[in-house]
Amino acid sequence: MVVLGTGGTIAGTAASASEQVAYTAAQLGVAQLTAALPDLENLLNGRQLVLEQVAQLDSKDMDHATWQLLAQRCAHWLAQPDVGALLITHGTDTIEETAWFLQAVLHPHKPVVMVCAMRPASSDEADGPQNLRDAFAVSAQAQAAGVSVVCAGLIHSARHVQKVHPYRLDAFSSGDAGPWGWVSEGQVCWSATHSKDDAPSDIDFSKDFLENDVSHWPVVDVVLSHAGASRRVVDALVQSGVAGLVVAASGNGTVHHAVQAALEDAQKQGVQVRSSTRCQEGRIVGKHSAWPDMAGLSPLKARISLMLALHRKTAV
Repeated sequence: MVVLGTGGTIAGTAASASEQVAYTAAQLGVAQLTAALPDLENLLNGRQLVLEQVAQLDSKDMDHATWQLLAQRCAHWLAQPDVGALLITHGTDTIEETAWFLQAVLHPHKPVVMVCAMRPASSDEADGPQNLRDAFAVSAQAQAAGVSVVCAGLIHSARHVQKVHPYRLDAFSSGDAGPWGWVSEGQVCWSATHSKDDAPSDIDFSKDFLENDVSHWPVVDVVLSHAGASRRVVDALVQSGVAGLVVAASGNGTVHHAVQAALEDAQKQGVQVRSSTRCQEGRIVGKHSAWPDMAGLSPLKARISLMLALHRKTAV
């Protein structure tokens, strides 16, 4: 059993145990987090524990270099025959993006369980320890193969998980798809709709991706369509040399006319354009979008998938 630490609120501390909001993330190492669990031996259930601090940051500051390093370390450990699962501690702000990135580049056939917290470790009402316990339970399940996010007793797939609340303990949702399952009193229960949650095969990538300098990764950004929008943002991004754009469309793929005109011009200049919806739940249906929909992914995850797809094209 390998636990990789990256920081986040789950490793954060505040000046007092009653403070839930004014804290500093990424202050405790993964060894401190696991050592604080008095029932750790029972959670491991005979498994040997290996700890590695891959990064120590507030996940709002997550970057491609850290993603690359984390994926490299995951690939290393997943290749070890005596390693049955990975557990990754991570901040909540970008965990859904990291989860999808790891799923898309690794396609893991073993459980890779990401765990987080909404309150710092120093809080007298910290949720991190219970989330960790639940994550250990999930990691022991062969059915958990792939990347998942465990928080507040629920198991979310990398594809569908989204942070939907800035403060609530159950801050994550899987939208219409629903969670993969849940953990109750240490027992893992799976949803009847739980199925393999892999990245689309058309964004598979060459294996040198994790070795390439991240400065060479294709630049893809997200553009928001909204009332009163203009073409300024799109034009500036095109001028900067962006390779791809994902438009977070309103409703069922609709885009403000000024943004649409700018995106059409961008496409003529070789920029790849894809669409998603800014709606929290559901996906675009029918042909209401001028550009391909990224398999129902959120705009943030669609950005990752387009980046990988563009890398694959340049690597061929």
